[in-house]
Amino acid sequence: QVQFVESGGGLVQPGGSLTLSCVASGSFDSLYNMGWYRQAPGKRRERVATISGTGRTDYIDSAKGRFTVSRNSTKSTVYLQMNSLKPEDTGVYYCNRLMWADRNNNWGQGTQVTVSS
Repeated sequence: QVQFVESGGGLVQPGGSLTLSCVASGSFDSLYNMGWYRQAPGKRRERVATISGTGRTDYIDSAKGRFTVSRNSTKSTVYLQMNSLKPEDTGVYYCNRLMWADRNNNWGQGTQVTVSS
């Protein structure tokens, strides 16, 4: 069984930056296609960025040019670098394997990101 532990969130002013980390434990395969998701207050969880096992990335339109997803396969870690943060980026951020996320399984505790002045 794989567990994900997200960290790196916090309170940041608009225009600021944060880097989130997601460390996988257990039987994690470095070829898993991974995603970062966020859930804003009162809203459904949405997928923000994805990275394939071979490093191909994709983003929602609002994150393009501001967020960068990467991975360190030797450390079973996935990162989300977030720049030029906006209040609408506020939410709890989670990482998960795409397949498990689609089945709404295996979520971690997430990390809170609050963008506010």
